[in-house]
Amino acid sequence: MPDSDPVPPARDLLLTGPSAIVRKPQSSFFQRFAETITIITLAVGCYFFISHFIVQSVKVVGESMRPTLENSQQYLLNRWVFYLRAPQRTEIVVIRDPTDHGLSVKRVIALAGEQVLLTHGSVLVNGKPIAEPYLEPRMSTFTGPYRQDQFFQCGKDEYFVLGDNRNNSLDSRAYGPIPRRNILGLIVR
Repeated sequence: MPDSDPVPPARDLLLTGPSAIVRKPQSSFFQRFAETITIITLAVGCYFFISHFIVQSVKVVGESMRPTLENSQQYLLNRWVFYLRAPQRTEIVVIRDPTDHGLSVKRVIALAGEQVLLTHGSVLVNGKPIAEPYLEPRMSTFTGPYRQDQFFQCGKDEYFVLGDNRNNSLDSRAYGPIPRRNILGLIVR
């Protein structure tokens, strides 16, 4: 009689086809714990990367951008766009306020190297009045107290920003042009 292979126990059988049973090695508690910690770490890391460099939700607090942006409304802050290009005139941006280091929403009025003159309620950039269709009708841009005219020169990488609600906005009229590093991102409406 020919030698025949003994029949292996059922636990050692490998089935093929649609009814195949594949035995997965048991993972230990420590392996599962390590996997869970890795997943949590990656999730937190992705969250911080996305919210710091890509996009972030912001809430407008205050009236300085009325009527364009209302108090307590939520918007998205595009943080990556200014890694690719410089801020442009009339864009609404979130800045780090130089007076209290909090966050503020303002509109870019003048770019690096430009001159701004506030006179008789108007804004002139490089000697020419700018069109501001986003302002409420008859909204004037007045200077600080005890001044009739105000002149500003934006230096290299400096921007002049104003709130749309000119009567209720602490902006570049008070603290002057802001450095580029204070502009954190672009508001997406």
